[in-house]
Amino acid sequence: MIILDVEQGSEEWLQARSGIPTASCFDKIITSTGKTSTQAEAYMNKLLGEWLIGRPEDSYASEAMQRGNDLEPEARAFYEFDSDISVEQVGIVYLDEKKLIACSPDGLTKNGGLEIKCPSAGVQVSYLLKGGLPTKYKQQVQGCMWVCGRDHWDFVAYHPDMDPVRCRVDRDEDYIISMCVSVNTFVDKMLERREKLKHHRRKS
Repeated sequence: MIILDVEQGSEEWLQARSGIPTASCFDKIITSTGKTSTQAEAYMNKLLGEWLIGRPEDSYASEAMQRGNDLEPEARAFYEFDSDISVEQVGIVYLDEKKLIACSPDGLTKNGGLEIKCPSAGVQVSYLLKGGLPTKYKQQVQGCMWVCGRDHWDFVAYHPDMDPVRCRVDRDEDYIISMCVSVNTFVDKMLERREKLKHHRRKS
């Protein structure tokens, strides 16, 4: 695990994760049941495009994404107070010195980490009714545990006018082994394609 101390959302942060798979998009590589995602090819092409132009693609920040960014500090403060746990904020964490696989956790704790979502009221209701970790975030949460070498990860869905949803997710070693194989296979193929495309890369 290698931590790069940059502010999340900054130009440095965007550049540091450009062209490589990150945990928030592991669902585009592997499904929650361990199968290859149908989005893998398109995701790889996106990453290769970023590598070719030498910078992250311009991305649109939706209203929901902006809401999440605005409320995240409040949600983190709630979690720290309610859990009596100190959270370390980090920029980006690489799996190893190759810096080809990464994640950007919402916080690290002594043996775990934190994933914060700040959904709309309707989505928060669905999380309250179902309880536990929403399936759509399994790859991200298990991926963060893999990259950061953690035993557990706390998930918090926060809405300022509703009860929060909180759950602790334990490390699923069998799933992480499958994820490790899938993501590393994806990266190997990506590097092969980089080699084929290197003549087209823009000079910096």
